[in-house]
Amino acid sequence: AGRRPFPVVCAADADAKETTKPKVPEKAPAAGSSFNQLLGIKGAKQEDNIWKIRLQLTKPVTWPPLVWGVLCGAAASGNFHWTAEDVAKSIVCMLMSGPCLTGYTQTINDWYDRDIDAINEPYRPIPSGAISENEVITQIWVLLLAGLGLGALLDVWVSHNKTCFGILRG
Repeated sequence: AGRRPFPVVCAADADAKETTKPKVPEKAPAAGSSFNQLLGIKGAKQEDNIWKIRLQLTKPVTWPPLVWGVLCGAAASGNFHWTAEDVAKSIVCMLMSGPCLTGYTQTINDWYDRDIDAINEPYRPIPSGAISENEVITQIWVLLLAGLGLGALLDVWVSHNKTCFGILRG
C-alpha cells in the first residue's frame, strides 16, 4: 500500500487508560489594555470595577455602526437640519440604538452563553464571577427599559399620531 501523507492513529492503538483534558486558561492574557477591556475586545486585561465590567458586557466596540446608521438615515431622509432639536433627536436615537438596545442584546447574549463561556472563555465577566447573576439580570432589564423608553420618547417627540407603543396596546 502507498504511504499516507499524515500519521494515522487507530482507536485500538491509543491507550484507553490515558486521558488528557485540554488546559483551559484561568484568566485572560494580561497583555491587553484596560481600554480594550472597556470596549469588550477579547484578550483584554481583567477589571475589578463593577461599572467597567458592566460597560464591558455592553461591548461598546459594536456601537459605531449603529451611530453611523442613525447619521446616514437622518441625512438620507431629507428632513434633517442642523438645528438644536434635530441634533438632540439624533443623539437620543444614537443612545437608544447604541448603549441601550445594542448593550442589551450584547449583555443578554453573554448571559445565554455563560455555560459555553465557562468552558471556552472562563475569564469573561459572567463565568468568572466578576459580576453576579442578579447584577446581570438587572443590567439586562435596565438597558431594555431605557431603550424602550427612549423609543417612546422619540415617538412622541416626532409627533406620531398613533405611537408604536399605542399600536402595540391596541
